[in-house]
Amino acid sequence: MIPAFLARWLVPAPDSGVADDIRCGKSPWADSVHLLWSVWIFVTPLFDHGIKGYTRAWLLFTLGSYPLFLLLFAKIQLAPQRTAYRYAWAMAALCFALLRWYPSGLSYFVYACVMLIQCRMRLRTQLVQLALLNVMLVGLAWWIGYAISILVIMPASVIVISVIMLVERINKERDAALRLSQEEIRRLAVLAERERIGRDLHDLLGHTLSLVTLKSELARKLALADPPRAQREMEEVERVSRHALVEVRAAVTGMRRSDLAAELVSARLMLEASNIVFEVAVPSVLDLPAETEAALALVLREAVTNIHRHARATAARVVFSCEAERFHMRISDNGHGGLAAHGNGISGMRERVRAMGGTLAIASPARRGTTLDVEVPLRALSRPVAADARPAPTLAGQRGAA
Repeated sequence: MIPAFLARWLVPAPDSGVADDIRCGKSPWADSVHLLWSVWIFVTPLFDHGIKGYTRAWLLFTLGSYPLFLLLFAKIQLAPQRTAYRYAWAMAALCFALLRWYPSGLSYFVYACVMLIQCRMRLRTQLVQLALLNVMLVGLAWWIGYAISILVIMPASVIVISVIMLVERINKERDAALRLSQEEIRRLAVLAERERIGRDLHDLLGHTLSLVTLKSELARKLALADPPRAQREMEEVERVSRHALVEVRAAVTGMRRSDLAAELVSARLMLEASNIVFEVAVPSVLDLPAETEAALALVLREAVTNIHRHARATAARVVFSCEAERFHMRISDNGHGGLAAHGNGISGMRERVRAMGGTLAIASPARRGTTLDVEVPLRALSRPVAADARPAPTLAGQRGAA
């Protein structure tokens, strides 16, 4: 059992590395894989006259220092970012204290420098502290009498590893900022759509409901004084209400309707956020009936979702083409394949394509990716739009958005 005071000491701070991993859905033990490099602590004696390097002194120093090293390693992951560097310096101090008698402690120094780079502080401050640690190591090792090769190899190796870790950390922070910006774009898009819907409904219903209210009040007042006129007013109210109902249905249909341009933008955001390269090939002229475009957009959405969740792909591609009054959409990826042909998602896509009079073909050999070919007739699905309806924008009108 862990003592209570030690358990409290190992609670992750809200801004610690472990807390960040937990918020990202990662295991709190994910960074512990770096401890595998500590095998060098147990390998170093092999370079000191082979098996003779494993002396009783080496064993005692290892038993005394390695648990302390593990505790400092854990504390760097659990401590607040503003104070984590102190434990990296403590790890370096552990190396300096044992350097005269314990060459394996050089591994503690490597960990100290690498963990220092992982701490969040100004880049200039990190580089100055890294240089200071290496100067102290070289001076102390030279004074103790270490070989010149150690004085050259250790600082060079530490600097190379630290620079690599620094670049990885910067890229990780940029990826996190990119994800935040994408989430903000989605949030703003939803907010803008809500505002548009509110404006449309206000413009659509505000005048109509005001007119219905006025005419209803007038009909109530005329019900006894002039019944024929009151009847005409109520008939006018009925006519206005029916017209408003048609407009509301048309507006709701337009709000629910998807289009390929918007789905392509959404697909690019989803896939590239998952490090999947996304390519699109669109003809220069492409004008689809609104009903066809809406149904194909839903098919595209389902296919892209499958790629994101199940394909384990690194690249995906969507190609559109029109031939002999038939529209063709091909969605392919380079994932592991083996897609089930009768899943709920596939069945839903088949039903949508069948409703348009088209066909859906799937090729998904194991470990060779998946390809979905959708073909629908254009002429059979082209229908005149009602005069009081508002057609959804087509891909041709929004091609630039993709």
